[in-house]
Amino acid sequence: MTTIESQKVDVKASQEEIFDFLMDLQNLEKLLPEGKVSDFKAEENHCSFKVMGAYKIGLQHKSNSKPNNIVLQSDTDSPFPFDLDIKIDQISEGSSAYMVSNADINFFLKQMVEKPLKALFDHIAGELKNHFE
Repeated sequence: MTTIESQKVDVKASQEEIFDFLMDLQNLEKLLPEGKVSDFKAEENHCSFKVMGAYKIGLQHKSNSKPNNIVLQSDTDSPFPFDLDIKIDQISEGSSAYMVSNADINFFLKQMVEKPLKALFDHIAGELKNHFE
């Protein structure tokens, strides 16, 4: 199992605001890097998109614990199984948020995807912070 963790960002919003925003998977499109993803589609509990020059990723709700945790899991569109655990902690000036992904990938694939996924998760965390500023 490979674990990839995003940077932790301080967000000027309550846990509930962030939780509600992220529960709507259509909002994920606002956090993805422009020009690096295409074919974004979202429904209430599922979204999918294609990473440029790579593969299609599908995510669906697995579980949540309002207001501090959302767990998404990959679907059959994704090239390997993984969970994306979004953690939202209360701090004095709003909230702090970060993501932890646990992926079931082999050593060869890990060498190819670990850095780009870390960069993607860091970008999403940064855009989440920017969204609420």
